[in-house]
Amino acid sequence: MPEPASLLTFAAIALGMVLTPGPNMIYLISRSIAQGKDAGLISLGGIALGFVFYMLCAAFGITALVMAVPFAYDAIRIAGALYLLWLAWQAVRPGGRTPFEVRSLPHDGPRKLFLMGFLTNLLNPKIAVMYLSLLPQFIDPAHGSILGQALVLGVTQIIISIFVNAVIAISAASIAVFLTRRPTFAIVQRWMMGAVLAGLAVRMATEARR
Repeated sequence: MPEPASLLTFAAIALGMVLTPGPNMIYLISRSIAQGKDAGLISLGGIALGFVFYMLCAAFGITALVMAVPFAYDAIRIAGALYLLWLAWQAVRPGGRTPFEVRSLPHDGPRKLFLMGFLTNLLNPKIAVMYLSLLPQFIDPAHGSILGQALVLGVTQIIISIFVNAVIAISAASIAVFLTRRPTFAIVQRWMMGAVLAGLAVRMATEARR
């Protein structure tokens, strides 16, 4: 098991990342507003399956890499810090598009909704890089099986993402109206998220080798 402090920190990062707009959020919100919350929740099922796929690939791959390459941890740590800085820039960059600007989507059946959710997540570089560069930062070989820790962290991320995205899918229309009427709120949220992600990146880059 990961240390409780590491698990809580990872959970906070996972929460921050799921609240940062990306392909999954944009697709899910657009689908929920265009076709209803049920369609959004079915799409979320496909997105969740994509998370499971990445988690299993990363867990087994990270285990093999850390065991085989002595300096793999340091390389992954720096990559994770750079990735968080990139996310921070995406949050505050000028002209950033809010995910609540609805795209026109056709009405699809449950099977296609599930498949599209899965493919959207599978082709999402944000999720791929997160599992390969961030998750390993919170694994300590001194605390037991690397594979076991990776699976615990991955399941934590999936639970947080599913819960938050389910709330977003159910409330998408109301949230869109709220942000349309209060554009300043969205700007403040973006800058707060950018500051948090940048701070985590600096901490990760300067962290001593465990």
